[in-house]
Amino acid sequence: MNRSETSRSFTMATWLGWQVESNWTDPFLFAIYVVIKPLATAAILVVMYSIITNGDYASPLFPYIYLGNAFYIYVGAVMTGVSWAVIDDREHYKTLKYMYIAPISIPFYWLGRGVSRFLIGTIAVVITVGVGALFFNLPLNLAQVNWGLFFVSLFVGVTMLAMIGLILASLTLMMAQQNFFVGEAVAGALYLFSGAIFPLEVLPAWIRPVGYAMPITYWLELMRRSLIGGVAQAFPTLAEFSNLQLLGILTGLTLLFGIVSVFTFRWCDHRARERGLIDHTTNY
Repeated sequence: MNRSETSRSFTMATWLGWQVESNWTDPFLFAIYVVIKPLATAAILVVMYSIITNGDYASPLFPYIYLGNAFYIYVGAVMTGVSWAVIDDREHYKTLKYMYIAPISIPFYWLGRGVSRFLIGTIAVVITVGVGALFFNLPLNLAQVNWGLFFVSLFVGVTMLAMIGLILASLTLMMAQQNFFVGEAVAGALYLFSGAIFPLEVLPAWIRPVGYAMPITYWLELMRRSLIGGVAQAFPTLAEFSNLQLLGILTGLTLLFGIVSVFTFRWCDHRARERGLIDHTTNY
């Protein structure tokens, strides 16, 4: 497979993914939806935190929880977005079999389909963080943000999420029934074990290793540190690790998941072809 074919697969799928995500209504209503959804999610979190702590927004726990929840939007957007492409094409539009005979790279096509979710997720993250800084005293000073660490961590983290999404997409290809909620189920499960909403110390000691084994844990910690510095490092979960060590762990796990995704796709693709699952619709 040459580079032009890979690039064409990715860019074509990116355009197609955006059309699928945005063409269900007119642009004005779509813009309202993109803005209202993250605001509603942030409002639920803030109300819950306010009730539990009696409105103690000055506590370092608030930015820890708030930023973890904000950047976890990417997990559902990217990871689920890539895996959902299989369901969309096979179940909804019944075009997956045509994609397979087209001169494109299927893995890069799936990754491209996830880009539209990434763009929508980015809007949601920016809105959520901005609202926190404007209305809830989120200690975010743009002049003190470690922008280099922020963009490097964001790039590596999104790549990691895309690789996990590719693994889920490959597994979804093998599932004959009840495959609609694979991405959402995995994202929901990881929400509890990645330190997104509370430090891992809250979990029982026997289950904490699950959180330490997940790359999302290190990615969220890097995103917090890049934006609010010492406030994020005040929590004991990963306090003994430096930024460079966390970035090294995240990069290593991203490469590992990337390798796993390649072999998972090859095996699942081969099995799906043999079993005739490429154009096999379910749940109808």
